[in-house]
Amino acid sequence: MSISTISIRVDSELKRKAQQVCKKMGLNMTSAIELFLNNTVKDEELPLIPNKETIEALKEYEEMKNNPEKYKRYSSFKEAMKDVFEEENV
Repeated sequence: MSISTISIRVDSELKRKAQQVCKKMGLNMTSAIELFLNNTVKDEELPLIPNKETIEALKEYEEMKNNPEKYKRYSSFKEAMKDVFEEENV
């Protein structure tokens, strides 16, 4: 694998803050940018822009949040799974 250099210009304060965030996550800026580029190539879309599926999920979440009376609620994950498996056996 050959290595290439990318030069970009960013605001100094943005760079400093981004370096701090990366450092907290155990990354350097090069690793963070490579991660971004690898995900862009893998998914063939920018990883920071929600795709159609994510947008639909967010709309569904808003609907459920704004109309909780329309949706069944569970007090535990176990209770929800019990309901799911009972519906499968019907």
